Amino acid sequence: MTKLRSHSCFALLFLLLLSGCGSTPDTPPFSASGYLADRGAVRIWRKNSGHLTVHIRTLYTPFNGDASETTDYVWQEEKLVSVARHVSGKQPDDVTLRFDQDGSLSFMQRQLANRREAVDTDTVELYKFDAQRMLAQSNALLSGRVMLKQGLWRGAKQIESCDGARVSPAFDDYAFQTLAQQQRRSSEPLLVSWLEAPEGTQLLRAAPGERCDSQPKEEDM
Repeated sequence: MTKLRSHSCFALLFLLLLSGCGSTPDTPPFSASGYLADRGAVRIWRKNSGHLTVHIRTLYTPFNGDASETTDYVWQEEKLVSVARHVSGKQPDDVTLRFDQDGSLSFMQRQLANRREAVDTDTVELYKFDAQRMLAQSNALLSGRVMLKQGLWRGAKQIESCDGARVSPAFDDYAFQTLAQQQRRSSEPLLVSWLEAPEGTQLLRAAPGERCDSQPKEEDM
């Protein structure tokens, strides 16, 4: 899909949020957030099981329509215990890492289209760094009350949210025109993802063919 134009208030908001807030927010048991990356959209779902376990699932979808990337990170008692990344598309790539409570690698595997291979030490360290970066981003977004919403476009500035309510997000005219144009190009339902925060509302992405049941529920994580 074409890259969507974002509001300037959100550009400033994300710079502030992602630049340094690393403290753990007072989060609900299950929440969703996200942000615009340079070349795509990142959606984040998070499950907090008390203070013992944090499970974060991210879905990165590039604007050019290439392979999407889903990653699950799990922490127990603030220690990273697993990373599982699945890259779909013409060149699938699955990586699974598990760690002991002392941080030692206990299992690793990379599954490519036609073979399995080990994950080298430098790559493992990059995955661990990426996990902590994503946890900090999730903390910052939730502290800023940036929440992900999704629903099916119904036209006339109306979206049927995945919770079943009819809503009209506070998009600008350009965003509404983008949604209408995308729907005209496809006969499939258009799943709309957007962000709501005290600073405003931002269209994140819209994809024909996706449905609400594609997003994880609390019991799925």
